[in-house]
Amino acid sequence: MAWSTRATRTVYENRWIQVREDEVTGPHGDGIYGVVRMQHPAVFVIALDDADRVCLIELDRYTTGRSIEVPAGGSDGEDPLAAARRELLEETGVTASEWQPLGRMNALNGIADAPEHVFLARGLTTADATTSQREEGIDAARWVPFADALRLIADGEITDGETIAALAFAGIRLGRFR
Repeated sequence: MAWSTRATRTVYENRWIQVREDEVTGPHGDGIYGVVRMQHPAVFVIALDDADRVCLIELDRYTTGRSIEVPAGGSDGEDPLAAARRELLEETGVTASEWQPLGRMNALNGIADAPEHVFLARGLTTADATTSQREEGIDAARWVPFADALRLIADGEITDGETIAALAFAGIRLGRFR
């Protein structure tokens, strides 16, 4: 049985998200479904240097606390590649000459409409960042071998689902999981 929406109303909205409540009919009958919709897609960047190291940032998230993640952020209505370039520069002070789209994913698809784009960035150069890491809320950026990033996931140090998925996209594309 397919879902059908009988009515919908926005219960909250800001420049980043919209929260709505839908009256639905689904596999288990009638009910209410809460949906969070991102106003713009997000972007995630796997920045890989010539030594096969990936850039990870460390920051404190209001919702979950300390987090290790790949550079990422909202597209703010930009083309996803342009947003990925901007986020990499803002969060790490690095630019890339080679960009490869790795895929699209959806965050929390049981409760959210949150499309995301993942990119691989190579040919890295340190640049003058116009926005400091501190302004972005980033405590540190570090470069770790790709294999060590996977160990950080296995050891439970990286718990951000989108970072895990983005690294999986890169690992698959780079042939690391065969």
